[in-house]
Amino acid sequence: MIIIGHRGARGEAPENTLGGFQYIHNLGIRAVEFDVRQLNDNELIVMHDDNFLRTTGINQPLYTLNSTALEAYNQANIWMDWDKQITPTLKKSLKIMNDFEHIEVEVKAVKSMADAERLTIELQKQLQGFENTAVITSFDLKIHQTLQQQNSCFKRGLLIEDSIGQKAIEQALTLECCQIGWMNQLATDEIILATQKAQLNISVWTVNDIERAKKLRDLGIQGLITDFPKMMQKELQQIK
Repeated sequence: MIIIGHRGARGEAPENTLGGFQYIHNLGIRAVEFDVRQLNDNELIVMHDDNFLRTTGINQPLYTLNSTALEAYNQANIWMDWDKQITPTLKKSLKIMNDFEHIEVEVKAVKSMADAERLTIELQKQLQGFENTAVITSFDLKIHQTLQQQNSCFKRGLLIEDSIGQKAIEQALTLECCQIGWMNQLATDEIILATQKAQLNISVWTVNDIERAKKLRDLGIQGLITDFPKMMQKELQQIK
């Protein structure tokens, strides 16, 4: 089992920032999960929400801006000990991850198949060289269907936060995914076993309890997505 930093290390560093990605790199952790959105000028950026309010304190919808306007928003607004962190582009983020062993790229939902096509074409261009380490994940079936139609060479993971059980496994297989990302509350012993029987890899999110992490490790999951990678690294001693 590998320890995967959630949005970098959102419990220990500003989420989805270059500083956060460098933080887990400095810990020696080489696995990360982060979120990708596409702006109107085609630039791919790393940001979870579609509004800056939660992370910067400024109520500003994301999609009304181009990438040239990101400088004004400090993603470390609530982190008093951190210097200003600007919403990073995917290109800059990947430079820190060039020696990572596992990258989960969560593509946030889009409005249309046309948007999915535009985003995935650019995403695959930027991920060139990461074919062996990147897994493109999404809740949005439009993203998976588009990549499937494109015969993408990138591995994919279906993210699940609804209790649809076996249906999710069947859906992942139909979409030719290699992985399911189960929300922690849904990752029962039974559903983990069923996912393993389907020969799908498993990441579980978001796990911040040590005993739960140990249980999941013993059940044989592949990836543990956590807000506190430093704590997990210490407690689990990087047992894989």
